[in-house]
Amino acid sequence: MSVSEMFAALQAALGQDQDIREEIRKVVQALEQTAREMLTLLQGVHQGPGFQHIPKKCQKAREHFGTVRTQMESLKTKFPADQYYRFHEHWRFVLQRLVFLAAFVVYLESETLVTREAVAEILGIEADRERGFHLDIEDYLSGVLTLASELARLAVNSVTAGDYSRPLRISTFINELDSGFRLLNLKNDSLRKRYDGLKYDVKKIEEVVYDLSIRGLSKEATVGAGGEK
Repeated sequence: MSVSEMFAALQAALGQDQDIREEIRKVVQALEQTAREMLTLLQGVHQGPGFQHIPKKCQKAREHFGTVRTQMESLKTKFPADQYYRFHEHWRFVLQRLVFLAAFVVYLESETLVTREAVAEILGIEADRERGFHLDIEDYLSGVLTLASELARLAVNSVTAGDYSRPLRISTFINELDSGFRLLNLKNDSLRKRYDGLKYDVKKIEEVVYDLSIRGLSKEATVGAGGEK
């Protein structure tokens, strides 16, 4: 093979790679739009009346996840199945955002932490990397850390809305989350930096709980804890 033929072959390979990336970008853009719509919907829970509409907002968000699953099916067809990590950077950020949104919906519904397997099912992808397009563990953890920041904000807004028991429950949840992350040996620099931010979320929520305590509202919240969440 001559030099010119070699470079012609290389150009063909580059062109094919660029075509694949362009097709991936188109689907990712659609996923990003769906994620923005879901985020806008769920941000409504931070408003005073929003607490009363949490079930409806979660139901609506679940409907959006139907769109996400369809878009994920399309994404799976845009690249060779054995080259997931070659193109992973294209969808990593939006996948982490979708993990957060799934985790937020599940928390609002049940005040529990969604499992990686459950998130994968919600998104219509696999939890096991051996089975194809999957939810990477670090992407799952990044989404969960975003949830912690959102719950810190929710704790503050709960007080503003007169819901004094919710911050206490959020505090318990976040402390358990923090204990769980302490068990992990995080070697990913980006993920480790994200985890460093968790201590600020813990501190922010502790300050909310302390403020409720000195105002005598935490006892009132405890007495009414048997009511609606």
